[in-house]
Amino acid sequence: MIADGKSGALAHLPSGNFQANAAWLTLWAIAFNLLRAAGTLAGTFRARATTATLRAHLVNIPARIARSAWRLTIRLPMQWH
Repeated sequence: MIADGKSGALAHLPSGNFQANAAWLTLWAIAFNLLRAAGTLAGTFRARATTATLRAHLVNIPARIARSAWRLTIRLPMQWH
């Protein structure tokens, strides 16, 4: 868990400002817990995966934004799982 944190948001610690440290730690804890919950719901392989793997498999979406008649549309690839 600590190695996952150091590769992400906890790499910004320590800062000279206590409030900045508290904000980074809080945001890291929220993101970590949300990704863990999503990984557990996604299946047994992702329940034990690292944060970087969860981000690559569940969060990163190969999409592009298209604008038509003042509407924003997200276009996904046809073969994307």
